[in-house]
Amino acid sequence: MNKVITSMLAVSAGVAAYNYVQKNNLISNRQMRKMKKNLKTLF
Repeated sequence: MNKVITSMLAVSAGVAAYNYVQKNNLISNRQMRKMKKNLKTLF
């Protein structure tokens, strides 16, 4: 049960960080695509 909660927290934190970065345009689109590929390999 604890593992499920921590993984959910990690995912939600990742989504929040992703949205934050998109709003502020901190990184370019090319880097975003690289990050998306890395995230897909993690899950």
